[in-house]
Amino acid sequence: MPGLQQKYEELKSHLTEMQRVVVAFSGGVDSTLLLKVAIDTLGPANVLAITADSETYPSRELEESKQIAEALGVPHKVVYTSELAIPGYVENTENRCYFCKKNLFEELLPFINVSDEGYNYILFGLIADDMNEHRPGVKAAQEYGVRGPLQEVGMFKHEIRELAQQLGLSNWDKPSFACLSSRIAYGETITLQKLTKVDQAEEYLRSLGIRQVRVRTHNNIARVEVEQSDMVRVVEMGSEITERLRTIGYEFVTMDLAGYKSGSMNRVLQQGGVS
Repeated sequence: MPGLQQKYEELKSHLTEMQRVVVAFSGGVDSTLLLKVAIDTLGPANVLAITADSETYPSRELEESKQIAEALGVPHKVVYTSELAIPGYVENTENRCYFCKKNLFEELLPFINVSDEGYNYILFGLIADDMNEHRPGVKAAQEYGVRGPLQEVGMFKHEIRELAQQLGLSNWDKPSFACLSSRIAYGETITLQKLTKVDQAEEYLRSLGIRQVRVRTHNNIARVEVEQSDMVRVVEMGSEITERLRTIGYEFVTMDLAGYKSGSMNRVLQQGGVS
């Protein structure tokens, strides 16, 4: 298996061939590393970072992406995408992420080859780990010719964090994050009210010092996922946490004993689909 240094060199080689690129930049460690290596390889004049602003991401994520792009010295644009207005999205089927990524890539396409100043490729933070998960957005990327160089060179999350730390990126250990819609059980209609409820609940738990948290929403039930190391604390503060989440809009508050797991909502798909 190739080592991290070899993958890093291959990544730079891929980017060199692309010459000018647009990076779909969320502010997470994956897209930040991709953006950083693109800048180092091609120069900031040949890289454009674009961040989507929508109802499905907290405003703090957008502000963090602005700060990181400024620190990296790269041109940065923000496009507004209303996922709740996308046909097929709010129904929250197992292909929800396809509609989201399709809409995002359509917003980015006008920047490709529009003139001599245009860019050659759209890139996004797909990684090797994603290929073993339910990722409908990959289909949209294939349809629009969007590339995921980190995945192409076989780079996994732990390697991305290691390389990001080596390159001095401030968010190398930032907890994984996904859109707020991923907290809502498949088959339940996605609404702005539900997204706000999830955001407020997770922000409260983070204020307690819990870095990695998901508040999975099953109608009026909150299923809290945290790392194993934080479980005792959540239990000890159970009454306070329950009271707060009830004021936010949940009726019942539970903790998942299996702990935090990225994409845990997808288990119902593995078990035969959404009922």
